[in-house]
Amino acid sequence: MPYIQIDNLNMFYEEFGYGEPVIFLHSAYSRGILAFSGQILPFSGAGYHCYYPDFRGHGRSVCEDLTWDSGRLADDIVKFMDCMGIKQAHLIGYSTGGGVAYYIAAKHPERVKSLISIGNGGVIDTENSEDYEPENLVKNGETDFIEKMKHRHAQAHGGNVEEYLRQEVKDWRMHPRLSKEEWEKITRPMMLIAGERDAAASRERLEEIKEICTQAEVHIIKDCGHGPHFPTEKCKEVNELMLRFLADTSTIV
Repeated sequence: MPYIQIDNLNMFYEEFGYGEPVIFLHSAYSRGILAFSGQILPFSGAGYHCYYPDFRGHGRSVCEDLTWDSGRLADDIVKFMDCMGIKQAHLIGYSTGGGVAYYIAAKHPERVKSLISIGNGGVIDTENSEDYEPENLVKNGETDFIEKMKHRHAQAHGGNVEEYLRQEVKDWRMHPRLSKEEWEKITRPMMLIAGERDAAASRERLEEIKEICTQAEVHIIKDCGHGPHFPTEKCKEVNELMLRFLADTSTIV
């Protein structure tokens, strides 16, 4: 099982393929290959070296300290790149992972070849976050969700699923939070993707990012919600968009 030690974190990751590195950054409540199951074969088969790390606090990554936030996750990924000898990579971030990608691109632009964000509007959106507090999940009878999180992240939270759930909501309410100056530092090729029914990453929000990051492409995928790249949504269409974008940016120094 592939693990790598990053400070006090024993990070789990999987990798497939050979070629230019692409790091896939998963969403909240998920982990690497679950959030990007529809991209594993298409991207590794297209000649990319694909990395799927589990964030601190998620999946099979292990750390005694259960606290984290998106900024810390971004720092972890840069250190992951250092440990793996990756000088520069394409970043593909979904939902929370999109925010992590924004932070990396703003703080470490030299490490980013290109950036694709899926389902992240670049602003804090706390709507419905209270429903995911552990007490309210119990109150509302969301036992299936709790059990899913208990088992999906068992190694990460070590049995303390309540603390895991609290950390998710805390991060949801605080990130992403970038200043105008930080957005202006994101100058690498950029693609912003969202489903047309995703209020958190509406066209208006993506266009606001594009007003600052003028190099960004904006793509709204019809008849989709928060995960347009999922196998159950428009996976083939979104993969074609992303692979075309990567091919166009691979020659940029």
